[in-house]
Amino acid sequence: MTESPGVRLLLRIGTWVVLGFLYLPLLILAIYAFNPSRALAWPPPGLTLHWFGDAAANPAVRAAFLNSIIAGASATAVALVLGTLAALAVQRFSFFGRDTISFVLVLPIALPGVVTGIALQTTFKTMGLTFGLPTIIVGHATFCVVIAYNNIVARLRRLPRTPEEASADLGADTLLTFRRITMPAMRTALLSGALLSFALSFDEIIVTLFTAGAGTQTIPIWIFTSIQRPTELPVVNVVALVLLLLSVIPVYLAQRIGGETAAVTR
Repeated sequence: MTESPGVRLLLRIGTWVVLGFLYLPLLILAIYAFNPSRALAWPPPGLTLHWFGDAAANPAVRAAFLNSIIAGASATAVALVLGTLAALAVQRFSFFGRDTISFVLVLPIALPGVVTGIALQTTFKTMGLTFGLPTIIVGHATFCVVIAYNNIVARLRRLPRTPEEASADLGADTLLTFRRITMPAMRTALLSGALLSFALSFDEIIVTLFTAGAGTQTIPIWIFTSIQRPTELPVVNVVALVLLLLSVIPVYLAQRIGGETAAVTR
């Protein structure tokens, strides 16, 4: 199909408009991270790296980063285990209600975060649990497991059953077949699911607000509370920029590793 020069020009303009709509706010944020003034003035009077040093020296920022890393890594580990088990059950076995279970497994990622947060908070209070980092991990795992499940089940659908059947015919039990045949074939899906789950957990705020204790802060919560204090705004811009970069890296790697099986649905 041959396109006229006018159509190509409109498509290019439309593409740049969409990219500007998506990324112009992020570009402005990045510029303000180097703003030497505490006030938001456009254009900035100059450029400085001073606020990066302040952010690195801030103990609250360091503690929040550590909490975010622990929560993201722990929620990812839980999600990989549960997501793998669920994907194997749904994709490798036939049973009554399989389609319903598959729908229920992906439903948490589509629910509003505030609904999930309220439900988790109510459950934790009913069980008498103390709010803190463990409750944050459980809350994040509820949606990270969907990411892991989606990636793994997509890979399992593409894998032929013949190697697993041949392994069983040769006398290997289910565990040995999984370790030698199935696991190596889906390891890239596991890795991409882990990267996406970590990225999603690292910058989650809505569920975290409902599941964190009074003294526990992750980076998104620290940004949310600090942005209300004008004197903290330059450091907030720096931390937000770093958070943006750290979120982009695992998503990019997941897409490169997992290809079309890597999926983000939230």
